Amino acid sequence: MKRITILLIFSAFFLRLPAQERPMYAAGRFYEADSAKLTKELRFLFSKTHSRHFKNLYALISPHAGYAYSGEVAAVSMAQIAPDNSYDNIFLIGSSHTMYLNGASIWAGDSYITPLGKVTVNKKLAQQLIDENPYLSFVPQAHLREHSLENQIPFLQYHLKKPFRIVPIIIGTDDEEILQSLAETLKPYFNGKNLFIISSDFSHYPRYRDAQHADSTTAKAICKNNVTAFKDALKKNARAGYPGLVTSACGHTSIETLLYITQTMKDIKVIPLKYMNSGDAEIGDKQRVVGYFSIAFVKDDNPRSQLLTPEDKKTLLHIARQTLETYLKKGVYPRLDTTGFSPGLKLKSGAFVTLNEKGQLRGCIGRFVTQEPLYKTVEEMAVAAATQDYRFPPVSYRELKDIEIEISVLTPLKKIKSIDEIVLGRDGIYIQKGNRHGTFLPQVADETGWNKEEFLGHCARDKAGLPWDGWKDADIYTYRAIVFSEGEE
Repeated sequence: MKRITILLIFSAFFLRLPAQERPMYAAGRFYEADSAKLTKELRFLFSKTHSRHFKNLYALISPHAGYAYSGEVAAVSMAQIAPDNSYDNIFLIGSSHTMYLNGASIWAGDSYITPLGKVTVNKKLAQQLIDENPYLSFVPQAHLREHSLENQIPFLQYHLKKPFRIVPIIIGTDDEEILQSLAETLKPYFNGKNLFIISSDFSHYPRYRDAQHADSTTAKAICKNNVTAFKDALKKNARAGYPGLVTSACGHTSIETLLYITQTMKDIKVIPLKYMNSGDAEIGDKQRVVGYFSIAFVKDDNPRSQLLTPEDKKTLLHIARQTLETYLKKGVYPRLDTTGFSPGLKLKSGAFVTLNEKGQLRGCIGRFVTQEPLYKTVEEMAVAAATQDYRFPPVSYRELKDIEIEISVLTPLKKIKSIDEIVLGRDGIYIQKGNRHGTFLPQVADETGWNKEEFLGHCARDKAGLPWDGWKDADIYTYRAIVFSEGEE
C-alpha cells in the first residue's frame, strides 16, 4: 500500500521547542495551571473514589472535560490502577477536536509537559509504529491545541509512584478501514505489559435525563465488547431525537479502535465503574449537559469462563425465560430437549438468577452447591427468584414483559484467611457464623461503589443478620461468577 503522507509547515513556535517538548495547553483552561493548586485538586478528586486495583487491567475509558465537571469520573478510572504498578508504556488515545487527519498522529517528540512536570514519550516505539503503518505519522499541530490526552496525564502523575512512558496518539478520521488498520498495528501491545487509556466524553448537550438514557445505551453497548453493537447504539441515540444531542461520544473513533482490538479476545471483561454528567457538578446546568463514563477492560482469569460459549449463555437465558413463562402461566416446568447440549450446559455448578424490573431488583436467589447440571440449576433458580425471594411479592405473569434476567454462574467457594484476598468486582463473598449466613455477588461491588469494609459490613448486617462488624469473627468465603444478562443480547 502506498504510504500516505501529510505535508504540513511546522510553525516557528514548534521549531523553537526544546527537544520537541509538547507544551501545556489545557492547563489553566481545563484544570489548575499552578502545581500546588492542581495537586490539591487531584487529592480531593481521588478522595472521592473507590479503588479495585484490578490485577489484569488492560484498558480504561476516561473522560477529558474540565476537572470541575468530569474530574471525579476520571479519578475513578485512574484509581483502578495499583499505584505501584509499572508498565512498559501507557498508550494515550484520543480523537481530534481540532483538525482532520487521514489517519492518526503520534507525538514522536521527547515529552509532554504539565504543571506536575515532564512525562517521557517512548520516541523509539512511536517511530516504529509510524514506520509500520501508513496511516500513522507525526503531525505536531494535531497535539498542540488538543486537550484530550493532556487532561489524563496529571491524574497519572499524581497517582502512580513509578515513572512511566507514554505513547500519545490522536485519531483524526472515522474511516472504518483506517481504524481497523490502526487496531491491528496496536494489538500486539495490548498484552498487560502496557496500559491503554482511551480519552472520551459521552453525550454532548442533551438535557440531564436524556443524557442519562443515551449514555446508558452507549455504555451497555461498549460492555458487549463489540464494534457493531457500539455503532448501533450511537445510531439508536441519534434516532431517539434527544433535543440538543450532537454526539453520543466525542471520542467514538478511539473507542471503536479499542473495540476492534478487544472484540475477538473472549477473556476480556468490560466493567462500567462510574457515571456522571456535567449536570451533577455544583456549577452544572441540567438543560445542556455532557456525559462522562469510567469503564475498565480487564482480562478475566476465571477458570470457568472458557467453559461457557456465547451460545451457551444465550441458551441459559432462553431456558430461564421459557421456564418463567411456563411456570407463572401454568404452574409447571417446561419440558426441555437437551439433545445437543454442550458440556458447559451440563457442568455441575452453582448459579444465581437475578430478576430486574425497569432497572430495579425484583428477585434474586441462587445455589452454591449442587449435583445437578447447570441448565437445571438455572431453571430452578429462575422460578425461585420469581416466587421465593421473601423481600418481594411473587412475580406475576403480566410482569414478565418488563423483567430482565441476569445469570451468575459460580465457581466453588474458597475459604479465606484474610480479607486482603478479596478483590472487589471480581470476588463474591459468603459470610457464615453459626446458622446465620449471607452473600453478595461480585457485581454488587460494581453497582454500589462500596469499599471493602462496606461490602463486608452490608453483607454481615443486611444479608446474614449479624452486627455490622460481625464478619470479623465469622467464616468468610469467596467465589467468582460469570455474569451475563438479556440486556447484553
